[in-house]
Amino acid sequence: MRVVDAERDDFVFEALGATVRNPQAYSVLGHHSMQPAQKLTLRINGAEHTIEVPPDMPLLWALRDVVGLTGAKYGCGIAQCGACTVHLDGRAIRSCVTPVGTVTDHQITTIEALSQSPVGQKLQRAWLELQVPQCGYCQSGQLMSAAALLASNPSPDVGAIDVAMSGNICRCCTYVRIRAAIQKAAQA
Repeated sequence: MRVVDAERDDFVFEALGATVRNPQAYSVLGHHSMQPAQKLTLRINGAEHTIEVPPDMPLLWALRDVVGLTGAKYGCGIAQCGACTVHLDGRAIRSCVTPVGTVTDHQITTIEALSQSPVGQKLQRAWLELQVPQCGYCQSGQLMSAAALLASNPSPDVGAIDVAMSGNICRCCTYVRIRAAIQKAAQA
């Protein structure tokens, strides 16, 4: 599926992602921002990035198309699948519905920096040892949600894991392996 905005020819939406040709005039399925671009400074993975985008642009597009961090994925655009999960001050959030202008005073952590924390390292080891991914598309969101859980609750029971991970969809249905990997990382 490919939709090109006929009015401005500045946004291309494709089934598994998006390419913004002109980030100052982004569109989400034909809805253009009514706000002018502003210079915003974001703290991402410990580094500052100054970008010029409309403040209502979804954080996901700013991360992927402006900053170049493509680990967070576009899945649904309505915060229902979890593929776009990043951390905002250590909390798991859905970047597809978070306006970039609301996160300028916060620390954003993406999957690209997950290995910088002991929890992230444990999760990555467990994910590999238990061969969690199949297609892999949802895995960055799964890992980010799991990392937020273990950072706040180092010894979660199965119920806590299920609640924390309930906002992440895996079309390959690797939920049993995801739960086992979180338990393994918690015990490491």
